[in-house]
Amino acid sequence: MGRPRVALVDSGGTNIGSVRYALDRIGADARLTSDPADILAADRVILPGVGAAGAGMRRLRQAGLVDVLHQVEQPLLGVCLGMQLLFERSAEDGGTECLGLLAGEVVPIPRAPGLRVPHMGWNTLTALREDPLTAGLADGSRAYFVHSYAVPVTPDTVLTTEHSGTWSAVVRHGNRWGAQFHPERSARTGARLLRDFVLEVAP
Repeated sequence: MGRPRVALVDSGGTNIGSVRYALDRIGADARLTSDPADILAADRVILPGVGAAGAGMRRLRQAGLVDVLHQVEQPLLGVCLGMQLLFERSAEDGGTECLGLLAGEVVPIPRAPGLRVPHMGWNTLTALREDPLTAGLADGSRAYFVHSYAVPVTPDTVLTTEHSGTWSAVVRHGNRWGAQFHPERSARTGARLLRDFVLEVAP
């Protein structure tokens, strides 16, 4: 059996190279692509992203990938902005219609005394329910976040984190997962999450 084929969707984010390197280290055959055939033929699909929701959705529309991502039946993981784009709408950029693959809206993190926005740095993860993607993570594991907008807790929330409120850190509905933190910058926590996505979650 060959290495799992991972389509790394070319969404224009500056973190794509480091995500690809992290996937290579766990033995995945990760290919950066915007080709619909490559995406739909892969064993796993990862939608990375950094920056603003409006620009992220424009890139996906210009590349003709919105309908393609709706057709994906294999496991799909959105990372950072990529997770936010899986939802119906983001309040960012005056309101942005997103992919609508998960129910809910992305909202700004409110400012609070002593807490900086954007939320930037290491933070603790708390499990709400079990999931094969997070089975290898101990409750209380820490991960690296960089974001000003976040997803409130929904029925699809698997892990939460706290920063001026309680937010979704990992979500899952069917074969669609999202991680708000940067796995490629989250040391063993991030490496284990990527490993479990590539090797453990059922297709």
